[in-house]
Amino acid sequence: MSVASDQLRFLARLIARPKHTGAVAPSGPGLTKAMAAQVDAGGTLPILEFGPGTGVVTQALIARGVAPARITAVEYDAEFAARVRERCPGVTVIQGDAFDLDKTLGARAGDTFAAAVSSLPLINFPVEMRDAFICQVFKRLMPGAPFVQFSYRMRPPVAPPPGVTLTRAAIVWLNVPPARVWVYRCK
Repeated sequence: MSVASDQLRFLARLIARPKHTGAVAPSGPGLTKAMAAQVDAGGTLPILEFGPGTGVVTQALIARGVAPARITAVEYDAEFAARVRERCPGVTVIQGDAFDLDKTLGARAGDTFAAAVSSLPLINFPVEMRDAFICQVFKRLMPGAPFVQFSYRMRPPVAPPPGVTLTRAAIVWLNVPPARVWVYRCK
């Protein structure tokens, strides 16, 4: 698949379901690299990825050295989920709702993860849903593990819950539109 076809696919999804897509194009290479840089490539614990879309962040994680078998990607859209399966052999791709992790992860709901990376358009959802989502994620992360989220806005898309720190890890000016990478960590 070409970059142009991915952009058309994103645009079609944005028109069809703007709340769930939230972008006019896949994340650019600078953003994907900045997000992947926040994850320790070593280790054996699995990594959660939310909203992989066409798989550009997934591919950046693999390029960083994360073994594909460590990545569990949760994608809402069936066609995008199929693309990630096709482009990233060895990655576990689950088509489901990231806002209902117990149901979506099924037997893996109790697993502990070394990191979570999210490209979800969180700002499109009510604050209560965002807060509940990040709490669900932190229940599954090992202590000190990063939850990496990008946003096009100047401010983070979710206020950190009690006991969680927040840092802006990067500003990627060359992304369309420019984006910020936020890292949340449980103390």
